[in-house]
Amino acid sequence: IKVSFQRGEHVRIMSGPFAEFTGIVDEIFPDKGKARVLVSFFNRETPVDVDFIQLVRDA
Repeated sequence: IKVSFQRGEHVRIMSGPFAEFTGIVDEIFPDKGKARVLVSFFNRETPVDVDFIQLVRDA
């Protein structure tokens, strides 16, 4: 699986229960095709594991 995201990168979640949330890539799991994204939720950063295909870079 090609990893096109890096730690610290700003991303937007495009599908699933966290669709349209933005966050920062905290960790990458290339063997699982997932990234852990820190999403701001009720003024707290919450880690969410998301498939690469659900993510796009946020401008």
